[in-house]
Amino acid sequence: MVEEGMRPAARSSAAKTAAAKPRRRVSRASAPKPYHHGDLRRVLIDAALQLVGEGGAEAVSVREAARRAGVSPGAPFRHFPSRDALMQAVAEEAQRRFRAEIEAALATAAPGDPLGRFRCLGLAYLRWAMRNPTHFEIISSRRFFDHDRAVAISRDNDELIGLTERTLGEAFAAGQLRTVDLKQVQVAGRALVYGFARMNIDGHFPRWGVAGPEAEQTAEAVLDLFIEGIAKRA
Repeated sequence: MVEEGMRPAARSSAAKTAAAKPRRRVSRASAPKPYHHGDLRRVLIDAALQLVGEGGAEAVSVREAARRAGVSPGAPFRHFPSRDALMQAVAEEAQRRFRAEIEAALATAAPGDPLGRFRCLGLAYLRWAMRNPTHFEIISSRRFFDHDRAVAISRDNDELIGLTERTLGEAFAAGQLRTVDLKQVQVAGRALVYGFARMNIDGHFPRWGVAGPEAEQTAEAVLDLFIEGIAKRA
């Protein structure tokens, strides 16, 4: 009877001891840190573009892009599982900027002058390629990513080809061209601007007596020479 009468007091003492014992706190340092980039994919692409501008496409790596972005080496792989995937994203961004340059130039072309629009298109191509030689090389070369899997870039290229075809067709219908072989004109024009851009990338201009500041002026003069050759004379 004495032992049974003491049990409630014992329980009460134990409960007080448990209540008085401080609770164990979870260290905030061990909890996951909040991610500080709202758009990691964009930040990584921008970091890779910066690397391209500084050291060429060969300077790009997922690890270095992560370091520039201020994240752990493993963080980018949720967006870019390989360097090829990152380089494709870089090419897509370069292609977007290239397209924007062309659209901005075409917006300044005089209405009712399709041959003038064709000239604007070619000049925008040359200026962008010469001001952004490494970015141009990335989107024009097959060395840096898998072009066959780059659906967005292929689609954009097809749209630009279609734009060129329509512009030349309008110029012919307006009586501005002296040839009926529009495909030949289109290929020749592409070869001209692409070849000029490659000469710039490969450093050929000095041996042709074209100084750096003169390159864009020479590009415009060469393009005008081509336009003069395909235009119908009055």
